[in-house]
Amino acid sequence: MWTIPNQITFFRIILIPVFIIVFYLPVSWNHFGAAFVFWLAAISDGLDGYLARRLKQTTAFGAFIDPVADKLMVAAALVIIVQDYQNVWISVAAFAMIGREIFISAIREFMSSHGQRDAVAVSSLGKIKTAAQMLALIGLLWRPTYDIPLILFDFPQTWFMNLAYLLYFVATILTIWSMIQYFTIAWPVLKGKK
Repeated sequence: MWTIPNQITFFRIILIPVFIIVFYLPVSWNHFGAAFVFWLAAISDGLDGYLARRLKQTTAFGAFIDPVADKLMVAAALVIIVQDYQNVWISVAAFAMIGREIFISAIREFMSSHGQRDAVAVSSLGKIKTAAQMLALIGLLWRPTYDIPLILFDFPQTWFMNLAYLLYFVATILTIWSMIQYFTIAWPVLKGKK
């Protein structure tokens, strides 16, 4: 149970309260600090999976706890940006993303109980959705109010925020699309057909 990948996953879970506390600190760098903690969690997500395969330390517990840690961190970030932005479109998209995770978890549990767990395994579309979602959340959490240097030139922060909004929109579309895909795969079993 205490393999290196699982320790990294536990570290990611510990980062969740740290992330929330940093965001609400009464300091000027709270948004950047929270975005950095979220980035660190996102990096650790990729690292634990890579090390589990590389070191041949995949475990049943790791397969269970890793997606739980991911969903908890993303849900915390979505709740925070909903409160921070107080914008209907940010809120609707956040609801779709959180709702999708609940829906997919229920579908996977149902399919697993019918011996069809592999039919609803993580797809490449799901991985693209996760990447877009993580990058969007980092940008929306940071929410810089100053110019950000890009390579050798200075651009106003609007390019950064526009990119974050675009990725958030893409992640929302992919969230809905992947949910439809999973539902389509599970539908014959849900209807009672093999």
